[in-house]
Amino acid sequence: MRLTFNLRHLEKKNLHLQGELATSDLDLGEIDELIQVGDKLGYDLEVERLSQSVLVRGQLRFNLECQCVRCLKAFPMPMVLNDWMCDLPMEGEERVRVDNDCVDLTPFLREDILLAFPQHPLCRTECRGLPNAPHASSQPASGANQSGEVSSAWAVLNKLKL
Repeated sequence: MRLTFNLRHLEKKNLHLQGELATSDLDLGEIDELIQVGDKLGYDLEVERLSQSVLVRGQLRFNLECQCVRCLKAFPMPMVLNDWMCDLPMEGEERVRVDNDCVDLTPFLREDILLAFPQHPLCRTECRGLPNAPHASSQPASGANQSGEVSSAWAVLNKLKL
């Protein structure tokens, strides 16, 4: 089921849309291999008719099941878009599509949910990664070895016997 509203209902007063939508309707299945979207999208929206557009604003709530990019551990990540807003033009080249006086909000929800996905999901900000994996902080910086001497790539090549 898609999230739609009827424009005729906006003629007298603003609309209040509240409920849940199955995330399968948003087609978010295999977007990212490290992120899976929960079953439901909760919404609490106010729809207001302006002179040449419709303004939709409110809150979106959904859960993500993520995999940490450092340690590969699965963890839940609740997401809340508190001040979600969408301006739907009713005139001009970019006007929203209207079918039987109804406007479908689903593509706009999908786009903003995708933009809210974390780029690099971490189970904790201090996550150190996989156990027994070398950490970047344990590696000497800028080619310095344990004794503090700076080694050169040429020194390694000079040791080759050709």
